[in-house]
Amino acid sequence: MGDFNLTVILDAIRRAGGGLSRVELAQIVGLSPQTISNISRRLLDQNLIVEAGKEGSGPGKPRTILRLNPGGMYALGVHLDPAVTTLVVLDLVGAVVQHVRMETPGGNDPAAVISTIAAGITDLVNDSGVDRGRIAGLGIAAPGPIDPEHGTVVDPPLLSGWDRVELRNALSEATGYPVLMDKDVTSAAVAETWAGGPSGAGSFVFMYMGTGIGCGIVLNDEVVRGTSGNAGEIGHIVVDPDGPLCDCGQHGCVKSSAIPQVLVAEAEAAGILARSRTGDSGAEIQQSFGQLCDLADAGDKRALAIIDKSAVLVARAASVVANALDVERVVFGGPFWSRLSRRYLELVPEMLNTNSAARLIHPIEVVGTGVGEDVGAIGAASLVLEDALAPRAQRLLLES
Repeated sequence: MGDFNLTVILDAIRRAGGGLSRVELAQIVGLSPQTISNISRRLLDQNLIVEAGKEGSGPGKPRTILRLNPGGMYALGVHLDPAVTTLVVLDLVGAVVQHVRMETPGGNDPAAVISTIAAGITDLVNDSGVDRGRIAGLGIAAPGPIDPEHGTVVDPPLLSGWDRVELRNALSEATGYPVLMDKDVTSAAVAETWAGGPSGAGSFVFMYMGTGIGCGIVLNDEVVRGTSGNAGEIGHIVVDPDGPLCDCGQHGCVKSSAIPQVLVAEAEAAGILARSRTGDSGAEIQQSFGQLCDLADAGDKRALAIIDKSAVLVARAASVVANALDVERVVFGGPFWSRLSRRYLELVPEMLNTNSAARLIHPIEVVGTGVGEDVGAIGAASLVLEDALAPRAQRLLLES
């Protein structure tokens, strides 16, 4: 119970950007002043919080403000995307201390990718100047499906050759850090709750726009992972009944109609893009997709029509999920989001609210991520901080 109360107090301080006094903490979390004082002392001794001056405008003694100590703990994050791999060092308040982004090397050769990531982590920590002893661990955001129990990546559709790769154990052995692994879309949702500010509060769907499209789910500030840790697979929601045949046998799924690879192929077939690719690797798709977005931004009507159609299709998928879960917000992010953000934010909000089953009760807010382009890697690092410090009901269970 004491450890659970410690995480409750730490979480309250974290969510109050300007910090809280001990009196305010007692009012918010409902614990006695003595308990607040004792736990505050523990947190100060562990360097997880600091006393950040005094405040007080009325009668009585000014109150000492408690805030998170950014350097009290660090976490490492890796986002493995078929196109690009991102590594970050995150401090306790969710700020990026150091990061590096690189093209995913030899995506269909897991051993080569793992070796490159491990070397990149060593360089990242050295360049950051962070005390290794204050690093709580390493988080990995990987394309799904995943097997969280065994830490394996289970044949993701856009990473050929990755069938049941034991990524978690391999990186733990290669780096020496304890490692946590989660789906990329779920990690992005965790990042939003930890470092996204107002967009990461309450109940929301995180629409992840990467080499694939998926969603992370947060209900009442709790990340939803599902039975096997694979919640958020929306690739087979039908968004265009007259659309292309999907490998699942249906027509017009998100996967067969709206992901970047499909948009690039459509642009090439229409002569909007020259077919200069030698294959369909994530990096090649990302480059061609960037060219398509450049044309749309420059006013090419045919390119813009492809982007606009994708916005309609993605909005339909987001509407299905938002209605099923009754969320207050849809947050967009991911490695491809910055190229789509302007047009999507012009088109999607009205479509979502028009299709909302609860539109007469509450609107659905549509925003871009408050975390930034590295949301997947920041989410991976946030997994470590969440595991160490977030209040969870499991902490109240007694081990047999």
